[in-house]
Amino acid sequence: MEIAFLLNGETRRVRLESPLTSVLDWLRAEGLTGTKEGCNEGDCGACTVIVTDDAGPRAVNACLMMLPQLAGKALRTVEGIAGPQGQLHPVQQAMVDHHGSQCGFCTPGFIASLAAAHTNRRSDYDDLLAGNLCRCTGYAPILRAAEAAAEAPVPDWMQSDLAFDFAQISSGGERAAGPEGGRQPPFLPQTTDALAEWYLAHPAATLIAGGTDVALWVTKQLRDLPEVAFLSHCDELAQIRETAQAYEIGAGVTIARLRAWAEGPHPALADLLRRFASEQVRHVATIGGNIANGSPIGDGPPALIAMGSRLTLRRGATRRTIALEDFFLDYRKQDRAPGEFVESVTLPKTAPDLACYKLSKRFDQDISSVCGCFNITLKGSIIETARIAFGGMAGVPKRAVALEAALLGQPFTEATFAAALPALGRDFTPLSDMRASAAYRMNAAQAMALRYIRARTGEVVSVLEVLA
Repeated sequence: MEIAFLLNGETRRVRLESPLTSVLDWLRAEGLTGTKEGCNEGDCGACTVIVTDDAGPRAVNACLMMLPQLAGKALRTVEGIAGPQGQLHPVQQAMVDHHGSQCGFCTPGFIASLAAAHTNRRSDYDDLLAGNLCRCTGYAPILRAAEAAAEAPVPDWMQSDLAFDFAQISSGGERAAGPEGGRQPPFLPQTTDALAEWYLAHPAATLIAGGTDVALWVTKQLRDLPEVAFLSHCDELAQIRETAQAYEIGAGVTIARLRAWAEGPHPALADLLRRFASEQVRHVATIGGNIANGSPIGDGPPALIAMGSRLTLRRGATRRTIALEDFFLDYRKQDRAPGEFVESVTLPKTAPDLACYKLSKRFDQDISSVCGCFNITLKGSIIETARIAFGGMAGVPKRAVALEAALLGQPFTEATFAAALPALGRDFTPLSDMRASAAYRMNAAQAMALRYIRARTGEVVSVLEVLA
């Protein structure tokens, strides 16, 4: 199968020897070694590059992106961030002027992240650089460089990707005919109908949306995936639709886009998604992948369960809708038939009483030890409804039904919550692992319940605010 894309402003056509080749490996084999390999799992940001399509430019991890995901898009590496005559980009010049580089290994990734931010005119650098690690210089001179370059014009060569008509680049079509090199060619569906038909005929295949978890199967576990479908070109899966009663979020909506959208109707969800991995990961990871992955520590499902979200699954021409909490049966086991995939998740129009708390060893770019989400409504001063869900407390994201029952019909007071907390012991028997002990997880979950009642009654509970 052959794909085409822009590479630093020039069209490249690449015949895929393996659809599982990472963009990072391909770049370095091509001699573009400015993009570095650090952790090779999306944590350090040394491999950050800029990918542009109709949605605009964004920083992504080249180690987590496979070549078929580039089809019909534009890729810019650190070599292409400088101008065609060697002119430095404003963020490159600022990094020199403000001594933002020392050993230099992380610098190309910082440059790519900052150049994408500069093009998009963003200045929320604490978020933008959370996925880029520097152990030599420290962040102060890098932040000074970012601020110094902020008002400089976007260079012409960086705007050429934005002006390009991506329809002119062939994506290589949905599939190639017949096996290639002993394996089936990758499938790049353009529509959900095409995906449903293909997946029904290839139920053992692996569906790759953002690939931020699947890529680790290849890079860390060295797994072979004989049949794969890349969903990044299926625009139907990336839609957010409003109905009279709810919002329908396509499974292919990225975490970054979901976060930006949720700031309006669901600010508590948006706040949680700010702490979902890093900017680079959020730009490609999808909400459908976060759900279908079935991880007990995925950050999306606890919030969606607390909101009462429903899941639409599709198998061939048949669709069914279930409550999201019913999708998770056991550790890494879901209520999903062979050939069936997550098509969308439905959210309520509002959830004003929702609050989500994520506990991890680092604020940014870390996996939850416990994630607790609370959605409690009142009738007067009495608790009328309660939906409470946790991640990290069981083999699946799960509702705390015993705690909910202990709260229903009771006064909305801290005394009520304190008396109900032992019910969590009937809901969960958490495990001890590298992130937290079982006792710590239980104590943390109970503390989150108290945090919720205190926040609702006016106490400042944000970890980002320091009280004298």
